[in-house]
Amino acid sequence: MPERAPATAPSAEAPEPSPESPSASAPAPAPAPADTVAGVAGPLKAAARRTGLLVTFILGGLTALPPLSMDMYLPALPEVTTALRSPAATVQLTLTACLAGMALGQLVIGPMSDKWGRRRPLLTGMIVYVLATAICALAPSAELLIAFRLVQGLAGAAAIVIARAVVRDLYDGVEMAKFFSTLMLISGTAPIIAPLIGGQVLRFADWRGVFVILTAVGIVLTLMVWRGLGETLPPDRRHTGGVGSALRTMRGLLGDRVFAGYTLAGGFAFAVLFSYISASPFVVQEIYGASPQAFSLLFGVNSVGLIAVGQINGKLLVGRVSLDKALAVGLGVITLASVSLLLMSTGVFGEVGLAPIAAALFVLMSAMGLVLPNTNAQALMRTPHAAGSASALLGTSSFLVGAVASPLVGIAGEDTAVPMALVQVACALLSVTCFLTMCRPWHPREAPA
Repeated sequence: MPERAPATAPSAEAPEPSPESPSASAPAPAPAPADTVAGVAGPLKAAARRTGLLVTFILGGLTALPPLSMDMYLPALPEVTTALRSPAATVQLTLTACLAGMALGQLVIGPMSDKWGRRRPLLTGMIVYVLATAICALAPSAELLIAFRLVQGLAGAAAIVIARAVVRDLYDGVEMAKFFSTLMLISGTAPIIAPLIGGQVLRFADWRGVFVILTAVGIVLTLMVWRGLGETLPPDRRHTGGVGSALRTMRGLLGDRVFAGYTLAGGFAFAVLFSYISASPFVVQEIYGASPQAFSLLFGVNSVGLIAVGQINGKLLVGRVSLDKALAVGLGVITLASVSLLLMSTGVFGEVGLAPIAAALFVLMSAMGLVLPNTNAQALMRTPHAAGSASALLGTSSFLVGAVASPLVGIAGEDTAVPMALVQVACALLSVTCFLTMCRPWHPREAPA
């Protein structure tokens, strides 16, 4: 006997309009056609919510795949530099390649999922991800490692872009913002455990062992998707056009100033986060002398802050405080933390130890819990007709800007944290500017065309 849908989830037949959603005044959509999600028959959204715990866990695992792919590898960066006899800037390109692949892959896979459904593109991408990750473990040179990290990112893009699209298929309005915050409870553990696992792997194996673990994770996640996640986009809601239709859809989405504003604000905020991810192994280990295990511990503590604030956002703020107000506070804190890091890195406060730097990074990471889920929710609220394409644009903007930021943080070598702080300040200010000038949160929100 199927369980009753959770009380917090709006009914599939008559979803409650969100006061922040541009479609708040629109009539309720028609009932979704029957389908099967995770093996439970019935109306699409109702079925998904009856199996909410399993679906939530799978979607959390999919959104955790990108941080797993990058963060588990972070403690090994100095060792890769030595083992492959490559400079730090070249080895950092292995991060850039993976990130760029995830950006470009989302741009292709998102529209594909609007046309063919969510399940087939997701399973195909996961299988290719597993194969590319296994080849990374065997790479004899930095150049080959960079190439297959690119392939790994292209395939792994299916996980994050389709996970966001599935959330949009199942939820709307405030409930969607709450669900994104819930996902952070699962996916946010990845940045905590990934460096810890990576640091422990380095005790018993070299950097190649990290990719062996990632291969195993990919296999397990692929099997979970195959057995536990059904199709969430029924045939009558799929797009039938080809490449031209997909491009027109994306052009229409980018023509929506508010959607573009949230997309850019989230992208530049992600660049702040990724500049920290890319530079922190060298800043913490090379400049301040921390061990790989100590770095992993500090990285995990910062991720705990991100998860905690994300849960405060989803459980306490959403529904009581407007998403724009919570987002504005998050962007303000990120900007202040970035400026503090720049002042400490340039010696304005004299010689500082690891503790003040770690404290500023903790504040910066924690504030991401207010920014990332709310920019995603606000953007996707405007795109019920093209969730896959909208998710692709959200992910592509974030990952492309992050890929550009990655090599910039190492441009001055391994002995200074100033480039990292400069990139963070610049991207934080750009994020605030896009939010204020394009989203205009103090203005009445017009419906998208």
